[in-house]
Amino acid sequence: MEPDKVLDCTGLYCPEPIFRTRMAMDELEKGQVLEVSADDPAAEADLRRLAERMDYEVLEATKDGDTVTLQIRK
Repeated sequence: MEPDKVLDCTGLYCPEPIFRTRMAMDELEKGQVLEVSADDPAAEADLRRLAERMDYEVLEATKDGDTVTLQIRK
């Protein structure tokens, strides 16, 4: 799926990826998709918890080395 917005949080550590993801999601309309990449070891779990709390849907999560990329639908 082609995301509506892409956010690169590689090189950033907690809580920055969560903060930036939350800000990016606030800019999207319901149904739009954000693709976020991060290499913080806690990023995948943290982003999944954020999505669950905010009632967003994690469509896909992939790993490439230390980097995880999630597609999240608002």
